[in-house]
Amino acid sequence: MSAGFRCGYIALVGRPNVGKSTLLNRILGQKISITSRRPQTTRHRVLGIKTQPHAQLIYVDTPGIHDFNGRAMNRYMNRTASSVLADVDVVVFLVEGLRWTADDELVLKKLAQTGSPVILAVNKIDVLEKREALLPGLQALAEKFPFSEIIPVSARKGDNIAALESCIEALLPEAPPLFPEDQVTDRSVRFLAAELVREKLFRKLGRELPYGLTVQIEEYRSEPGITHIHALIWVERDSQKNIVIGKGGRVLKEVGTEARQDIEDLIGSKVNLKLWVKIKEGWADDERALQSLGYTRDD
Repeated sequence: MSAGFRCGYIALVGRPNVGKSTLLNRILGQKISITSRRPQTTRHRVLGIKTQPHAQLIYVDTPGIHDFNGRAMNRYMNRTASSVLADVDVVVFLVEGLRWTADDELVLKKLAQTGSPVILAVNKIDVLEKREALLPGLQALAEKFPFSEIIPVSARKGDNIAALESCIEALLPEAPPLFPEDQVTDRSVRFLAAELVREKLFRKLGRELPYGLTVQIEEYRSEPGITHIHALIWVERDSQKNIVIGKGGRVLKEVGTEARQDIEDLIGSKVNLKLWVKIKEGWADDERALQSLGYTRDD
């Protein structure tokens, strides 16, 4: 370890669908957090670890903070995201371009309670309609909070990501690394496999997809040359089950094929993936059901 080595935790926070998971995957150079155009795709806290010669940056991807707490799932996601703020060295607050919403304001109120330095990352600058509005827009954002830095970025294209990482590293404390240099996440392959199946469902079904859907790995078994994975897709109603399966089983078959390919890339092994769809009524609004399906309080 070099002299002056820095190490610390960095929370990626913001309202739903501002690009937190896309940013994490861009920084790491590989997919750790699933992404889709659907808000609230991220449901869990996920660590992404990047080790460099002079620093180890431990990113914490979080669910989008939002005002709706009507269901147990929403309360779980808000609780998970908010709890991260107490235990990090740096916060990166992502917003979508110059668009400011009530949920952004809610995040800002939570940031006022943290003592950690906050970097504002203004994402999706590559799709701004009026580039001349960027500078005055950034000046208006600067008046909302004493940010350590304000950096316009494009997580999708990689614009200004190196500058963001440099700024983050400078704010981290001098400390030895906490993880082996080849470790990129704290999540198990079982967890990542379940998330990849859920990602394909989100992307395939779009607006049809019920929020009352989750994926649970029932069996994960490795043999020489092949890994067998059995996954349960839980929905809340019979009508949702029909949507997930699709006419003649088409949707489920396509989801299985795409997820299997991604899991094979992840683990470097041939995969036999089998999917089943089952009904658990009201699971997304039942605290005990959430815990049984892997949504734990210390997540």
